[in-house]
Amino acid sequence: MEDERSFLDICGGPLTLRRRYYSSYCREFGLSSARLSLRSVTAVTCTVWLVAYGLFTLFENSMILSSAIFITILGLLGYLHFVKIDQETLLIIDSLGIQMTSSYASGKESTTFIEMDKVKDVIVNEAIYMQKVIYYLCILLKDPVKPHEISQVVPVFQSTKPRLDCLIEVYRSCQEILARQKATSASP
Repeated sequence: MEDERSFLDICGGPLTLRRRYYSSYCREFGLSSARLSLRSVTAVTCTVWLVAYGLFTLFENSMILSSAIFITILGLLGYLHFVKIDQETLLIIDSLGIQMTSSYASGKESTTFIEMDKVKDVIVNEAIYMQKVIYYLCILLKDPVKPHEISQVVPVFQSTKPRLDCLIEVYRSCQEILARQKATSASP
């Protein structure tokens, strides 16, 4: 079963939450943000090139125009490949673990996998960000030496930054799977 719902990020931008239920033991959540706007790319490019043209008319040096074009192209490629994330995905499988994937605008993907026996819990936490209280989903990892303590907190959906209503949808579903996994591991 698959469905999509629309939400907002912490700045008011549109997000799309795609939920896939493969089984009662496996669920996937994909958060997609708005694609790169052609208007913003055009505005930045025109600004850089107009400044370069102004400097060219002052100094009459063609290297200024050439370097402006080169810097703009490199900057755009760097932004698309290393910064702009179009989609973040959380895949939770009952007996296996949790996989987080970030898909960049250039097509590059970054994946992190956490084994289920290392997961202590999934929680919604709060933080102060730019004079606002924001909420974020995070995975608490068990300390290998002291299993009742937390060794690390791994935030989820760092780039898309969804609001609380979206996080609650993902949180409840993760808690269902974690509760089922704890029940099956506790029974002999």
